[in-house]
Amino acid sequence: MSYLKEFHSLILKRDLTKFLVLWEEYCNNDQVDVEEMVNLLKMIKGSELAPSFGKHVEMALPLWEHAQDGIDKYKIFKLLIDLQNNNSEQLAELTMQLLQEKYKDDPEFLERIRLIGLRPIGNFQGALSNYDLLAHMKKGKFVYHTAGWGTGEIMEISPLREMLTCEFEYVAGRKHLTFSNAFKTLTPLEDDSFLARRFGDPDALEKEAKENPLAVIHLLLKDLGPQTAGEIKDELCDLVIPEAEWGRWWQATRAKLKKDTLIETPSSLRDPFILRKNAVSHESILQEAMDETSDINEIILTSYNFVRDFPQKLKQEEVRNSIKDKLIGLLKNPDINKAQELQVHIFLEELFNEQSETLSVEQMIKSLERVDIVINAIDIIAFKKRTLNAVHEYREDWKELFSTLLFKMQQSQLRDYLLNELNKEGTKEILHAKITELLENPITCPEALVWYFQKLLAKGNKDLPYADKDGISRFFESFMILFHTIESDPNYRDLTKKMYNILLAKRYLVVREILEGTSLEYTKEFLLLASKCLTLAGHDMKILRSLAEVVHPTLGPKKKRKDRTSLDGHVLWTTEEGYLRTQERAKQIGTVEIVENSREVEEARSHGDLRENAEYKFAVEKRANLQRELKTLSEQLNKARIITPQDIENDEVGIGNIVDLVKKDGSTISYTILGPWDADTEKNILSFQSKLAQAMVGLKAGDTFTFKDEEYTIAGMRSFME
Repeated sequence: MSYLKEFHSLILKRDLTKFLVLWEEYCNNDQVDVEEMVNLLKMIKGSELAPSFGKHVEMALPLWEHAQDGIDKYKIFKLLIDLQNNNSEQLAELTMQLLQEKYKDDPEFLERIRLIGLRPIGNFQGALSNYDLLAHMKKGKFVYHTAGWGTGEIMEISPLREMLTCEFEYVAGRKHLTFSNAFKTLTPLEDDSFLARRFGDPDALEKEAKENPLAVIHLLLKDLGPQTAGEIKDELCDLVIPEAEWGRWWQATRAKLKKDTLIETPSSLRDPFILRKNAVSHESILQEAMDETSDINEIILTSYNFVRDFPQKLKQEEVRNSIKDKLIGLLKNPDINKAQELQVHIFLEELFNEQSETLSVEQMIKSLERVDIVINAIDIIAFKKRTLNAVHEYREDWKELFSTLLFKMQQSQLRDYLLNELNKEGTKEILHAKITELLENPITCPEALVWYFQKLLAKGNKDLPYADKDGISRFFESFMILFHTIESDPNYRDLTKKMYNILLAKRYLVVREILEGTSLEYTKEFLLLASKCLTLAGHDMKILRSLAEVVHPTLGPKKKRKDRTSLDGHVLWTTEEGYLRTQERAKQIGTVEIVENSREVEEARSHGDLRENAEYKFAVEKRANLQRELKTLSEQLNKARIITPQDIENDEVGIGNIVDLVKKDGSTISYTILGPWDADTEKNILSFQSKLAQAMVGLKAGDTFTFKDEEYTIAGMRSFME
């Protein structure tokens, strides 16, 4: 495959002259590597050099002749014809010869070679691919649209009109394509291919994916080529595996992929999964990985991953001794550091029940001067945990060391271990002092403060320092101070997002629970701190103020009585549920529907003449409607005010009242007056903007009014929150 790298480099440089020199050299070989040649021609076909290269494909004919297998010869020649653009007699003759061999019994042969440009000989670029497509065109067969419509099923074919009708996965309705357009955009799909099965029978594919996930991943990689974890998710999540089940399914499948000898698993999320031609044993993979690196950390990590994933392999004496000898050899390496040496000793003692001839884990732990530096240098979490256990077991100063390490550990499970060990009799005072230090100086370790704050909020942690109401309130204050301090620092972008989500989770549950029962001064301080946090947008602050007003009504604005009865539209009253629902709708339009519509507009634009393009007109009209709706919702959200118990009074009709009415005939009916977002005629919930609500507003019990020639008397009123 060395030629591929050179060709790829020249394609990136767009150096046609040197490319053709290398092509001539390549074509003079007397042996053909079919896979290499196919990949090379595909690479050229997708490059900017393809039009210029098309005049030089005949140079490859002598090399092509060396291919022995008929299928391989056809595969290579089809790509050559896809690329050629000189339409020479020699190429036409060879193309006809191959077609006659493959389709000698086709009753429509003469008509089809006319359609692909070989009767009479004209422009026959792509002739083999086009004939294959024509032969594939049958009702119920599947094709793939290369211009963005996705997989399609052929519904009708009209040879007379030279047209076919398909249904595609990414466009609505049936689409009619001429044969000439189909040649440009469609490729045939076998019935058992991944894309055909996903489009044609997703339920059967889902069932197989759950019963035999490896078979489906094999099929996907075989048909689509190497794929990253993210790309696999794009192809399967929601289309095959329901989104709600994806996490659990992928976690189980990922574990199986690691053990699959036919799949090369990546070392990082950016790298793809690759389907091998032949199975490779895990022992061979381990040996190859060991031979390719001299890095001590890589050798330790590779050995650990192998033993963790395939513990049964250690029963093989040869494999066991190979790993052990490699690890013992590392101890003799003069470049090995303390952290690496400790990991090797742990490996030997824990997994092989053997001690080194020089030192044991106990001896190393006792001799270490900077335990924190050594632990932080260890990459494998299990070895970090084992080191901490050893420190606890063998070091007399473990309490001080654990106290020092508590906020230095990045992994939450290790922090949890240290916290649990320190929160025991004899060390609680040390832990309390450490937590107090964090409370008073949150910026010294922002991640640790957020971690401990979540610990305090969780149930079952009442024995931790500051786990009482007052302690949680103090930590919440530090949390808000930290939020304001770090939100503009790009290094803490992810942590800021996490803190924001903690505040908003379950409709501000944390805020509601902490503010309940707090003093007026504390609540005012909270609102002041929140107002300094730029991440908290205007609608967030509205909700936070409303929550504070529920606890301390005196924080609410004055003249509510006038506001609740002067329903002139300057204030848009709403419940918290109605506000959040409308806010979510505005977010959906702005971040999802408008983005999707932009793609629809661009796709429709690509279909040609905009004057006759109904799809384009529809997409543009939809865009205008979405923008109009988003503008309206944004304006309404700016005027919105959430109804609190303090906004509701029962001496005269206004917002938030359930009004009991008596008709002239003695029958009764009740109406609830809320905002337009909460109105529901079936439940007798009126918008304050409705004419009936306006007729009642400001009236008192015993008052009479007329609406639509019907006389009503107000029997009484009460709060809808009661």
